[in-house]
Amino acid sequence: MWGIATNQYQEGESLPSVRQLAENIGINMHTVNKAYRVLRQEGFIHLDRRKGAVIFLEEDKSQTIQEMKNILQVVLAKAVCKNISRVEVHQLIDEVYDRLTGGTNA
Repeated sequence: MWGIATNQYQEGESLPSVRQLAENIGINMHTVNKAYRVLRQEGFIHLDRRKGAVIFLEEDKSQTIQEMKNILQVVLAKAVCKNISRVEVHQLIDEVYDRLTGGTNA
């Protein structure tokens, strides 16, 4: 997902095969296969028997926003419990967003 967000991989581009990626990073093929299935379930890739894993971004923005809201509720509850201020949270979000987008206001 990080590679997609940072434009390292573009929509329509093929990812390495399960075997190739497993060998390149030194992990079990089943682990790579499971990761590809998760990426497919979350709408980031399409699995094609002939082309393999291809970057495919579903355009369901409202669903993505709801998923982000659910995750943020947990993260922000932890922040509140640890006395992290709203300003600190916003600074952190800006820092991470800028790292993903290269500092552009996308």
